[in-house]
Amino acid sequence: MPGLNRLRQTFAKVFGYGECGEELRVFFAPGRVNLIGEHTDFTGGYVLPAALTYGTWAVVHPRKDRRFRLASTSFAGQVEIDADEVVYRQADGWANYPKGVFSEFIRLGSRLKGYDILYDGNIPKGAGLSSSASIEMVTATALNQVEALDYSLIDLTQLAQRAENQFVGMNCGIMDQFASGMGKAGNAVLLKCDTLEYRYVPLAWGDYRLVITNSNKQRSLTESKYNQRRQECEEGFNILRKHLPGIVSLGNVSLAQWQEVQNYVRAPEVYKRLDHVIHENERTLASTSALEAGNIQDFGQYMIQSHESLRDLFEVTGPELDALFEEARQVGGCLGTRMTGAGFGGCTVSLVHTEAVTDFETQVTLGYRSKTGLIPTFYHCDSGDGARELIGR
Repeated sequence: MPGLNRLRQTFAKVFGYGECGEELRVFFAPGRVNLIGEHTDFTGGYVLPAALTYGTWAVVHPRKDRRFRLASTSFAGQVEIDADEVVYRQADGWANYPKGVFSEFIRLGSRLKGYDILYDGNIPKGAGLSSSASIEMVTATALNQVEALDYSLIDLTQLAQRAENQFVGMNCGIMDQFASGMGKAGNAVLLKCDTLEYRYVPLAWGDYRLVITNSNKQRSLTESKYNQRRQECEEGFNILRKHLPGIVSLGNVSLAQWQEVQNYVRAPEVYKRLDHVIHENERTLASTSALEAGNIQDFGQYMIQSHESLRDLFEVTGPELDALFEEARQVGGCLGTRMTGAGFGGCTVSLVHTEAVTDFETQVTLGYRSKTGLIPTFYHCDSGDGARELIGR
């Protein structure tokens, strides 16, 4: 992580400050990796993400004119807006994520004072590790504290999700924001996305470790088929609810119920989407039980089954992620591997024996480059804590 003093110095340089004193505060929110439970959050199902130690830092200083100046160490220029004129502008790019959070606070009745905010992050862009949720959650956490508001972390995760849904226009579920806000070091979070019931699941990998592999196939969710998949799930659920009275979300349809009513879904594509979601929910619960029992071999097999379902039924993997998946499976010492995130590019997550990590990276790089012409990037990262203020140097 960057030193807090370095961040403060960068802030002063970017915004032309001298000494900022105690008014300068630093906040952090992590990205996330989803271990299993993919494309189930927006259907109200189960997910099992873990917060990362990668994330986004925000250095915040109050203003007196109800204006916001936003800057990032990753992008040139600044975005300046008035607190009374927070609107989406495509030209503002990344800044629309914090602007969406401002908009939500204002909608809830907060008269924001105005701030200069510098963002710094180390989540690879477009990798599917939730850089957007990290930006939203660090902004929401910062404003909640500097404005002396009284929202809970769970409140803030829902606020951040609405910002992405309604302001940015990405119809995502709650998983990314929840994992970024509620993460706990050494644990994953089993979350039921419609009720927000959750519990922490200890990650005791023993001689194994998680390796995140970036396909370096960039993609933008708003340009992907994500919204199409969501519409297909909604279409299918509207059919099922006619035959399953009392069912309030697709995430509450059990495997036994699906087997009773599946013949009513006649459109092949819609059938496949529902078949993935319902089985993926079962896998997520089974994976949680395996982790809690210390059975990481079974967990690795569930990872493989998840990727195959995302490839064959939900159809969100693509040639790059499939190539990484196939190459990883050939490496001795790799218990399991799967795509993570929305798909159409981004990352895989693999469970690899510590003594095999070097061979894993070498073999996957060679095979993947041969198939795609791309060179992957590997990340080793522990699970971390959720959004918070940072104190110290």
